[in-house]
Amino acid sequence: MPNTTVLAGTFSPIAPKGDELVIGTIAFLIIFTIFWKKLLPSIKKTLDERTDSIEGGLERAKEAQAAAAALQEEYQRNLTEARHQAAKITQDAREQGAAIVAQMRGEGQEQRDNLVASGRTQLDADATATRAALKGDLGSLAIQLASKIVGESLEDEARQRGTVDRFLSELEAKADAASGSNAATTAKAGA
Repeated sequence: MPNTTVLAGTFSPIAPKGDELVIGTIAFLIIFTIFWKKLLPSIKKTLDERTDSIEGGLERAKEAQAAAAALQEEYQRNLTEARHQAAKITQDAREQGAAIVAQMRGEGQEQRDNLVASGRTQLDADATATRAALKGDLGSLAIQLASKIVGESLEDEARQRGTVDRFLSELEAKADAASGSNAATTAKAGA
């Protein structure tokens, strides 16, 4: 048994030898220094760039979202304004249409009144001309009839005129009396 104790004290597979420990430590320090000086800054730079791009992307996304919201708000304002303008244009068109219709009605009424007045004037003129023509024809017929009844010639113009005028005056008086009684009868019927 004593042999096993001696062997265990001199050789340990876990514990490094002194010169290996120094060389290992120096190698570790060299590798750690190279890692610290060269590799770690580039890793840190890459990580910072990634962080910046992620944060910048979030900022750009927020800015784009804010710009989209502002654009949508402007669109809504423009749409509302366009609706108001369309309503105003429609209202103006309705008002103009109503004014044109009223104007056309007034002009139509005026033209109708003018036509009626000119028709009445024409009828009065035609009635006057017809009366004058009938008066002359009636006068000559009356003179001829009277000449046949009396048996003598009534060609004296002054006498003819007096006779014709008296006869026509009596006819007009009878016609006026008849039209007056018709108007009174119509008025009573309407009441």
